Amino acid sequence: MTPVKRHATRRRRPSKRRSWLGIVIVTILVIFAGVALGGSSILYYLLLKELPSIAALKDYRPSITTRVYSDNNELIDEFFLEDRKVIKYEDIPKVVIQAFVAAEDARFFQHQGFDMQSMSRAFFKNLEAGRIVQGGSTITQQVAKALYLSSEKSYIRKLREALLAYKIDKYLSKEEIITLYLNHIYLGHGTYGIEAAAQGYFGKSAQELTLAETALLAGLPKAPSNYSPYLHPDRAYQRQAYVLTRMMEDGYITQAQKDRALATALHFRSIKPKDKIAPYFIENVRRYIQDKYGSDVLYKEGLEVYTTLDIGMQKAAREAVEQGLKELEEREGYEKGLVQGAFFAMDPKSGAIQAMVGGRDFNRSEFNRATQSRRQPGSAFKPLIYTAAFDKGMTPSTVFVDAPIVYPDPSSPDGVWKPRNFDRKFEGPTTLHNALIHSRNIVTIRILEEIGLDYATAYAANMGITSPISRNLSLALGTSGVTLQELVRAYGVLANEGKRAQPFFIKRIVDRTGHVFEETQPKIEQVIDPRIAFMTNYIMQDVVESGTGYRVKKLGRPVAGKTGTTDDMRDAWFMGFTPSMVAGVWVGFDQERPLGRQEVGGRAAAPIWLYFAEKALQGTPVEVFPIPEGIVFAKVDPKTGAPARPGTKGAIFECFLEGTTPENVPTVSPGNLPEGVFKFDMDPNF
Repeated sequence: MTPVKRHATRRRRPSKRRSWLGIVIVTILVIFAGVALGGSSILYYLLLKELPSIAALKDYRPSITTRVYSDNNELIDEFFLEDRKVIKYEDIPKVVIQAFVAAEDARFFQHQGFDMQSMSRAFFKNLEAGRIVQGGSTITQQVAKALYLSSEKSYIRKLREALLAYKIDKYLSKEEIITLYLNHIYLGHGTYGIEAAAQGYFGKSAQELTLAETALLAGLPKAPSNYSPYLHPDRAYQRQAYVLTRMMEDGYITQAQKDRALATALHFRSIKPKDKIAPYFIENVRRYIQDKYGSDVLYKEGLEVYTTLDIGMQKAAREAVEQGLKELEEREGYEKGLVQGAFFAMDPKSGAIQAMVGGRDFNRSEFNRATQSRRQPGSAFKPLIYTAAFDKGMTPSTVFVDAPIVYPDPSSPDGVWKPRNFDRKFEGPTTLHNALIHSRNIVTIRILEEIGLDYATAYAANMGITSPISRNLSLALGTSGVTLQELVRAYGVLANEGKRAQPFFIKRIVDRTGHVFEETQPKIEQVIDPRIAFMTNYIMQDVVESGTGYRVKKLGRPVAGKTGTTDDMRDAWFMGFTPSMVAGVWVGFDQERPLGRQEVGGRAAAPIWLYFAEKALQGTPVEVFPIPEGIVFAKVDPKTGAPARPGTKGAIFECFLEGTTPENVPTVSPGNLPEGVFKFDMDPNF
């Protein structure tokens, strides 16, 4: 007979650690009993003395999400350290409360903050394991732990948690406690509270949750990662079934309701980061709030930020930039993504920024090429020079000679500067009208020389150019770097009858209590004569009709615009506006290298503006530029600017300030222009 080993039949003696553990647990239970009977224990008072005050719970202010809205109050982004949206008790569905109570604390509405039955059950589990494996925490204890205590697993911490829970239960109503809990609890994947979780997992408010969805969320607090429906769907559905069973056992639902919930297919939102519609715009918002109010306010105070962003325009801008750059890459054989672009649109009447694209991929480069990058605007700067010239007394019919010129230039190898036109041709006597629509460099230099650098630079600054401007004649060719935003602001003066609007992107900011932090009032200032502004935009409409911006003519409505191209085609621009919208496009490489031999502003940038405008203005009324009082029209020879004679070929109506037309030339007031004739159609009876 095989002898039986002694150690197989010997009764195991309790270890010192287990004996000590048992004594501690029994002591704790005794203390809990004392608490329940009135809290007469000396130890209770000693521990109670060290507990934090719970008075602040009446004014619970958790870290909540700052939300950013478009101009039509549509949510477009959020800033948070903890993704939390606070929900009021009356807005929490009854089924949500029932599900969480059934799953986490069945006797929540009966106990006094801690549950002796649960504590006793946990005591025996822990005694058997020789360590703390089960806490027996009530919902109130979870609130106490989350708001006041650490996650340390110790009996002292557990004791303090229970005492705090008791205090909280005496201080707050059950409704207040469950509201705290459902707003504070972590539910996985960065979501805190039932409202954020409902939106994060299902894309809906907590008020819209179904029983099946609620049961799944109620199963998460125990271990959000382990029961994640994205990471461990089998475990998540097992936990959901457990919650539904507990709800049925507690009488909250019937067997039939449970079965239907279990049979319901759940549809979850993707946990992949959402493609942000306006990342560069949003980053401007984020930096502004952080710089002005600090990170705590930005990420914790639940601000409501109402912006000027027009979602339709923003989508149109993004798609237009990508389409235009893709076409350029295909033409030139570039790898997708080496070419960059920027887009900026605003309402010229108010300054509200409606769309902003700072680059092709915010995740690859946060550098905002619409607001931070200073690039040479080339001929896109010329309208500012011409506007200054009109203010000096010149007219669209004023003639300059387009012929070779030479200036001393010590920095040049041969000691001279010999500017030339883009086509390397010279047209001889040329009107300002033709010089602008065909972007003649030589004429623009002569204009700048005539009006003076001081006058021109001051004029540009008055229209909104804030970047340092080079003080030499090459300024006429747009050699001084500017941002796209400030160039759009300057063009806005021409679109808005001489009024300069300060660009802004935030309409107002409201805190969690409804208090208005700040509210933007548009800053509008009349900076040039409205008649002068009209003279320039009148000619710039011809840039689109028959000049370098002819591709935009396809839009089929009045548009004033100007192309811009720098040396070696390193930068391509198109700036354009209607009476209610001004927008600009820049295309180029970050490394400032040539785009391609034919990639001028009219080819590389103008189509992007057109693609944008076709979508952004679709369905909106066709607008014409208002003609200010004091403007008259006279029929002139388009080549010479001289008064038209009977039979003059291609005669056009030119605009003038009243009293500045050539002698003995009949004028026409705006109201008496022939019907259907604005600029380009001829009146044979004139």
